[in-house]
Amino acid sequence: MRERKLSDLVDAARPDAVLDEIMAIIGQINPDFRDTATIRLAFLETVRLYRGDFPGYRACNTEYHDLRHTTDTALTMTRLIHGAILEGHLLDQRQIVLGLLTALFHDAGYIQKEADLEGTGAKYTTTHVERSIAFFEDSAPDLGLSTTEVYDGRAMILFTDLSVPPEEITFETPTGEFLGRMLGAADLLAQLSDRTYLEKLLFLYREFKEAGVGGYSGERHLLEQTVAFYDAVSQRLAATFDRAYPYMQRHLTARWNIRTNLYQKAIENQRRYLEQILEDPDTNHRNHFKRDGIVNVVRLKYGKPH
Repeated sequence: MRERKLSDLVDAARPDAVLDEIMAIIGQINPDFRDTATIRLAFLETVRLYRGDFPGYRACNTEYHDLRHTTDTALTMTRLIHGAILEGHLLDQRQIVLGLLTALFHDAGYIQKEADLEGTGAKYTTTHVERSIAFFEDSAPDLGLSTTEVYDGRAMILFTDLSVPPEEITFETPTGEFLGRMLGAADLLAQLSDRTYLEKLLFLYREFKEAGVGGYSGERHLLEQTVAFYDAVSQRLAATFDRAYPYMQRHLTARWNIRTNLYQKAIENQRRYLEQILEDPDTNHRNHFKRDGIVNVVRLKYGKPH
């Protein structure tokens, strides 16, 4: 029997499948969970936002920070919450809802307003977290969030900004901080475990180029720096949420009877593959990226590597 991969568990390309899995996990956490309606509403509103069906906003046009990444992050957050509860952490229903709402809205700042026709949302790379927080605050009344929940939610989204020292982020409640650290981990794990992560780095290079950040000379330069980013992520996880992998393992065992941490394995496999590609300075990295036709999209839209 072929060993299962992370991408086998849920069809991450289908938002409805991701929502179904999130709700299945919520049902495992508590079969009598009352506030599923808020989770469903926020999820469906997020899909509308990214697809251009949300009043006052354009469709998402950032190809790395896209709907897939957002739903991946929400699913990863749900899995971590489940694992934490299995390990004895007490999280009430409102806290679980807040954790999922912030996961869904954490990158909303990349979406342009309807009247903003210049460039793409990538131009907001350095300010997207503040914009995401603003979107979360604007949505809070419709989602029935309290003042304390809004305060902690803002801080939780701030945890996804790698430029902000964690010790400078303040919360109203200890649980808010716990969930914020969990969200920071979910954001990173969702990105690096994506089966198309390496392919999507070609899109990330364009986002960084438009935003004028990173100083990358080309796609390969970004790929080379990504090897160091893997180490930086490991350090970030160890410093801010060192229980991410144990919690994920508890979830995978309980939900799927899988005793291998598929997130960790996916990340390690892709890192090794990237390092193999970069060993040959003359190889065309694009020839090694074959998933989901992403390289063909890049070729048609952006031309040859540079």
